[in-house]
Amino acid sequence: MEDLLAAWDGESVSIHRDRETDTWMFICVHSTRLGSAAGGTRMKHYPRPTDALADGMRLSEAMSLKFACVDFPHGGGKAVIALPTPEIPLGDARRRLLHEYGAFINSLGGLYSCAPDMNTSATDMDVIAEVSPYVFCKTEAAGGSGDTAPDTAVGVLHGIRAACAYAFGSDDLAGRSVLVQGVGGVGGRLIELLAGAGATVVATDIDPRRLASLRDKGIRTVAPEAALTTECDVLAPCATGGIFNTRSIPGLRCRVIAGGANNQLETPADADLLRKRGIAYAPDFVINAGGVLHGGGIEEQHWTREVLDAKLAGIGGAVSEIFQRADRDGVSTDAAARRIALGRIESAAPVSSQGLRARM
Repeated sequence: MEDLLAAWDGESVSIHRDRETDTWMFICVHSTRLGSAAGGTRMKHYPRPTDALADGMRLSEAMSLKFACVDFPHGGGKAVIALPTPEIPLGDARRRLLHEYGAFINSLGGLYSCAPDMNTSATDMDVIAEVSPYVFCKTEAAGGSGDTAPDTAVGVLHGIRAACAYAFGSDDLAGRSVLVQGVGGVGGRLIELLAGAGATVVATDIDPRRLASLRDKGIRTVAPEAALTTECDVLAPCATGGIFNTRSIPGLRCRVIAGGANNQLETPADADLLRKRGIAYAPDFVINAGGVLHGGGIEEQHWTREVLDAKLAGIGGAVSEIFQRADRDGVSTDAAARRIALGRIESAAPVSSQGLRARM
């Protein structure tokens, strides 16, 4: 754990252990230069607490880059609730654990605000909000913005259009083949949007029931293990991260990668491999920013639907800017996006701790 902390360029890590369940909780704050930190709460089992910490650090950096790339006034943070077993708690046990987590967030005095992520939901945010005010994306019934997945999918669609304009010279999706990997909240909605735009959709998922449902709707499906080697114009990963690496990239048969999954690259160097293969990669921390625009825009900035729609469309502009910067600088799109984001972060005046509390 000491080695992880020594090598990290983030600002702070806060650690709490729930003694009753032996659950470790990590809140990683990567940057507060643009404002107080915000980001999702991931609940899952990890082999070791250090694995959970490493995940939180990586994800919090991505949040800093995401906020900066779409000019939203927050810094990057991420929380991990590292369960002692693979079983996800339910009922009263889950409520008690979320209240414990909410009290942990309160101890930071507004440094970090949470939102849903893997294995947490808007309903869970309602539970945390019973003990903490530092919560985004509660249910609409509780006064929150509700499910972020539909607007995340809208942002991804704008990013796909921008990537196609770069790769093919047109953002028209009619007749373009798009393979959506993972058809949950974001991927499922993205399929609907793509079909409405005239794209030829192929889908895959590890859940056979989801695939059967899609086939019933006339959508072509492929086996999960064939997703990365199926020929298509656009590959839209909307499931787990780390899928593009030295092992998988040589077998890709697409011209564009543009999807909603977090941390799609196993390492930043994998973006260089994609560039060498002539595959246009839309950095995930930009193209999937629709969720943070939805939650923060509605709940904190009080945007109208019209303003939010314009901000979501701006994701396409951000993706286009990244491709232009990458070509100009002769670097990968991941490197270009990081340069843009870090430039905005570094040029911002530091926010005082009192200012952080006042923002929430």
